[in-house]
Amino acid sequence: MFRRREAVPFAFVAEAERFRSNVTPPERERLRVPQIMGRTLIGLTVVAGLAGSLLFGLPAMESGQSAGHGQQSEASEGR
Repeated sequence: MFRRREAVPFAFVAEAERFRSNVTPPERERLRVPQIMGRTLIGLTVVAGLAGSLLFGLPAMESGQSAGHGQQSEASEGR
């Protein structure tokens, strides 16, 4: 490969780390009301889904000793 003949001064390398561009980035587009409402609705839907899964999942995760015993006794009474 080709080798550089001139040495790179250390000050140039150190200055490159703190280089700041003079080009300003474009301004951020402001959100309109429908966009804000849409994002809010999506967030509420996600939160409601998590809360619903928690409400329906907790009874299913119980030990089942009292619930299973009650169902067995009802079935044996019907016979």
